[in-house]
Amino acid sequence: MSINTIIVDDEKPARDELAFLLKGFPEINVIGQGKNGVEAVSLIKEHTPDLVFLDVKMPGLDGFGVLKKIVERKMKMPHVVFATAFDQYAVQAFDVNAVDYVLKPFDKARIAKAIARARKMLETQTSATERLEQLVSQLGAAKQNSSPPVKVLIKSQQRLLLVSAEDLIWASIDGGMISVMGREVEGTSNYRTLEELAEALDSESFWKPHRSFLVNIHYIKEVVPWFNATYMLKMDDKKQTQIPVGRSQVKRMRELFKLGPTKPERG
Repeated sequence: MSINTIIVDDEKPARDELAFLLKGFPEINVIGQGKNGVEAVSLIKEHTPDLVFLDVKMPGLDGFGVLKKIVERKMKMPHVVFATAFDQYAVQAFDVNAVDYVLKPFDKARIAKAIARARKMLETQTSATERLEQLVSQLGAAKQNSSPPVKVLIKSQQRLLLVSAEDLIWASIDGGMISVMGREVEGTSNYRTLEELAEALDSESFWKPHRSFLVNIHYIKEVVPWFNATYMLKMDDKKQTQIPVGRSQVKRMRELFKLGPTKPERG
């Protein structure tokens, strides 16, 4: 049987790699590729594929968001194989709901298993809809109730170090590279954006005072009034780093630290 398949991933190298591996399976007919969640929903609506390899983490509408849209719009649910970097909560949820996933970097043997599983489901007309709906609701609950991932990977002087999230002091982005300062180590992160990094951390402890910075509020040593009713945060790290507070975040800062209203500056 021919299995009409769509690949969705925001990274072109990942799409190309998966498409290349899938060429080794004669029953797989790749009928479309998308680079984000919005394109995924559109392609699924247009082609009603049998199978979708769907990236979990994408900017904007992520893989789970795609599922929600399909359920909300009462579209025909394809069989979904999630492509993901390791995430303990997601993998646990996939296992519980018997929904398949492949970890990045892709492994041909693992993809073969996923295809065999999808083929069996298609031959027996097993519906994936109910399990995928359960997955969406379970992950929503897990995100609200679970503690954040314990470790963050930091590259420091050619070493890859796992650092506890609570030991991160601040992170900044410059030219697409994220720098991270921890209590005992500093280096770079393989996250692509500060938003992605923040999503992996405890939202109660981490805050973006500025578009280029993410800080652990427990390591703010001093709030320093700056020019034109703005502020700098002096961090409790080895360098006593000063981090600007963007104008749009001044109100949030006042809420965090229970500060009173801004006094008008004199002349």
